[in-house]
Amino acid sequence: MKETREGGSYRPLSDDAVSRIHETSLRVFEEVGIEVRLPEARRLFLDAGARAADGHVLKIPASLAERLIGGAPSVVSLCGRDESGDLDCHVGGRNVYLGTGGTALNVLEPGADRPRPSVLEDVVSMARLVDRLEHIDFYMLNVYPNDLAAEEVDANRFYAALTYTRKHVMGGVYTFEGVERVIRMAEHVAGGAEPLRERPFISMVACVVSPLRLDMHYSGLTIEIARRGIPVVVPSEPLSGATAPITLAGTLVIQNVDTLAGVMLAQLANPGTPVIYGSVASVADLRDMKYLSGAVEMGLLNAAAAQMAQHYRLPYYATAGMTDAKTADAQAGYESAVSSVMVALAGGNFIHDAAGFIEFCLTASYEKLVIDNDIIGMVMRAVEGIRVDDESLAFDIIKNVGPGGHYVAQPHTRKLMRNERFLPGLSDRDDRRQWEQRGSKDARARAADTVRAFLAEQPKRYIPDAAARRIMDEIPGLRSL
Repeated sequence: MKETREGGSYRPLSDDAVSRIHETSLRVFEEVGIEVRLPEARRLFLDAGARAADGHVLKIPASLAERLIGGAPSVVSLCGRDESGDLDCHVGGRNVYLGTGGTALNVLEPGADRPRPSVLEDVVSMARLVDRLEHIDFYMLNVYPNDLAAEEVDANRFYAALTYTRKHVMGGVYTFEGVERVIRMAEHVAGGAEPLRERPFISMVACVVSPLRLDMHYSGLTIEIARRGIPVVVPSEPLSGATAPITLAGTLVIQNVDTLAGVMLAQLANPGTPVIYGSVASVADLRDMKYLSGAVEMGLLNAAAAQMAQHYRLPYYATAGMTDAKTADAQAGYESAVSSVMVALAGGNFIHDAAGFIEFCLTASYEKLVIDNDIIGMVMRAVEGIRVDDESLAFDIIKNVGPGGHYVAQPHTRKLMRNERFLPGLSDRDDRRQWEQRGSKDARARAADTVRAFLAEQPKRYIPDAAARRIMDEIPGLRSL
């Protein structure tokens, strides 16, 4: 079974700061309240002890909030389709996993200078790449198929992903019919409803609309997914300076209240349901109020939110690894690496958006997906830290070699050299002469070559033929892949 690595060494919040954000959040629930538009959601809260205020606002006593939050599971297993369990993500505590995110409207093809609208075939190609890239832990559906009618999107995106990757598939959902079709499809793949609930290889995202609001549509989706027993993420996306205070602490309060409201709604709909606390918090560019995905403050916010999730003993879905750059250039590299390492070292559990996104998350880049695979590998080596034991301290080896000696030929070196260091697959570590002999290609060009080579291979399909035929017969609107 794949070794799970834990973060937690980076803590942007002191213990006192965590307590103050928690206490302020409870005051917001009690004194300000949240707007709950969906009548069924309002009834669930009121029946549990919330108080009606003006309009659609409900005020939630601290005791009720803490009881509902405490009823949510502390670990949610998001499984892959591998009997060894090597592809499973046990989301909770300080376990760290990184993968793709969604949902971009455009893609940048290998070698291209300008993006084009994404289509269903891009979901297929991205799934195939994720299946091959060893450091990407899961496939969160990362592009929107603009070639499909809206009512066909949910089922087709999940079907494409499940067909071409064994890794866990998470995705945002848009319609109630789509939720039902995706779950029915996954049950066919799993061999029934019970096997799917025992090892859920799909999960869904139902957003919370900041600030302090549970809207009609996503509240309904949260209730539906929770009642079907499928893991559901309830992330909030406050923007510091726009839909949240300009201060990062104030933004964290909004973020915390919003996603906890989603957690509570899921628990009211189905007590004990596998729900995941989520943050997509970032900052607004105050020049034109657009979302910034590469700001260092986004890393700070999502690292701090990891501490809040740990405070509540809730599994955590985080954002990191994005960039505002328009291509896979140096800016893309440093912005992506900085936020990914911050959130991973803080113990962010399920870190999405960490592979492939550029241009404020509007575009998924094939090349950057490959580059980020190396970045994630380096990040996880940092999370692993430095092992200190008798073997790694190497006293006997040091004594044997003595002053002025070398360690190149030591069996100790040969035994541990592949495990002690991370070996990137894309980085160039040759001298200039060798680099020039191979065409003087930069990282983006090498990544483009990798993409083309992977996609030129014969595709592997992971849905058995009998299940695929049954799915195609039963689910309306599915495209043949």
